[in-house]
Amino acid sequence: MSNSGPYRGPLEQVDDCRWRIPRSYKPGMRVDGMIFASEALVDQIKGDQAPEQVANVACLPGIQQASLAMPDIHWGYGFCIGGVCATDPQEGGVISPGGVGYDINCGVRLVRTNLHYRDVKHRIQDLADVLFAQVPAGVGREGRYVFQGRKMDELLAQGTHFLSQQGLATDRDLSFTEATGRMTAARPEEVSHKARQRGAKQCGTLGSGNHFLEVQIVDAVFDDLAAQAMGLEKDLVCVMIHSGSRGLGYQVCDDALRSLRGVPERHGIQLPDRQLACAPIDSLEGQSYLGAMCAAANFAWCNRQLLMWQARECFEAVFGRNWEQLGMELVYDVAHNIAKLEEHEVAHGERRSLWVHRKGATRAFPAGHRELPEAYQTIGQPVLIPGDMGRASWVMAGQPGSMSQTFGSACHGAGRRMSRTAAVKAAQGRDIQKELLRSGVHARAKSWKGLAEEQPDAYKDVNQVIDVVHRANLASRVARMRPIAVVKG
Repeated sequence: MSNSGPYRGPLEQVDDCRWRIPRSYKPGMRVDGMIFASEALVDQIKGDQAPEQVANVACLPGIQQASLAMPDIHWGYGFCIGGVCATDPQEGGVISPGGVGYDINCGVRLVRTNLHYRDVKHRIQDLADVLFAQVPAGVGREGRYVFQGRKMDELLAQGTHFLSQQGLATDRDLSFTEATGRMTAARPEEVSHKARQRGAKQCGTLGSGNHFLEVQIVDAVFDDLAAQAMGLEKDLVCVMIHSGSRGLGYQVCDDALRSLRGVPERHGIQLPDRQLACAPIDSLEGQSYLGAMCAAANFAWCNRQLLMWQARECFEAVFGRNWEQLGMELVYDVAHNIAKLEEHEVAHGERRSLWVHRKGATRAFPAGHRELPEAYQTIGQPVLIPGDMGRASWVMAGQPGSMSQTFGSACHGAGRRMSRTAAVKAAQGRDIQKELLRSGVHARAKSWKGLAEEQPDAYKDVNQVIDVVHRANLASRVARMRPIAVVKG
């Protein structure tokens, strides 16, 4: 399916935060489409074919309740980015690589420090330079950690638990990572030799595109109790890391899409878009992809763990104290390109185990959920939502409305409003690095094009997106984070 022109189909307003694509819109839809957005965002959302993708996903076998999209929705491969879909294995539910994405378990982690802005304001340039020099970033960039053979098998099977055995992760790091940084359904044997080769020297590297490492300041606190539980306060220095499974995850997705050619037809599945290639979860093809996807997710958690480890070392070098003395503890790590088996309520209050696809959407479990660490049991899961490198990112806390409306999900960012090509065209003749510096952000990147593609104007206003998530009771505002230094590929 191409992204040609604006969406022309129906979009019915349900309330202040929800817009429906009725099941009657096209043949094959099994449920309605439901997009979370404000009136201001809807006009932007109609600008591409992402709503059509929401309708297409509604055709997948076993889909429950609705095909969902978050307010940062924009066009993607198969599923829109910002898409959420839960399928039931008991009803012939399918697993679709397009509902996870190429960058399997791309996600975000937030690290706090005990430093305040006054402690770093005269060292920001030094810090940006050291992070840029020491943290590998850019297309195909390799790092200092190498995992091959048996070590790669163990990493793919155990995720960050393997790094803990190597002295590269603490028990607290594991506890404050979604799923403790390990998908137990991983099957390393399903990961191809080519994928392993691509990932061998890429664990602990940032990559390119929208991936980043940012030094941020807590700009404002909106929920004192939740902020205190997360160890956040006004003017505190934090580090936000956004990266995924690098070339390994990309290859796993590519391999799966190739192996799924013709599979839907063999199982009698009719699809409106071949990019929605899928397989019944309980089929051999479905189990093969799930095993490889979970292994790639484990690789991604290890990647972000090693990126954090290197960031800790950089802070040690700049400030002359070890990371423990600097209070560099993990606040939380969330995945936003993943499919996970979770228990959710379906019709009439019945609880079922569903495969929840989140593509450009993050988990947002409320207070009291058994999968949350003790520290967050009373406030809900930290929901980390990067904005753009010139304005702000947000920390939120999962709320009960996410469980009743979105299978425990919220948005994952601001969402693009310009394609990368359009962003580069809009940046012609401009020095994006200088523009960012004038707004107080020290940016370091491998290329002008990398900054141009990710300029602030390329993204929706994250504050509008956050407002919808907050008003819909998916997650509540905790703190706004202002960037002061950015490292990009």
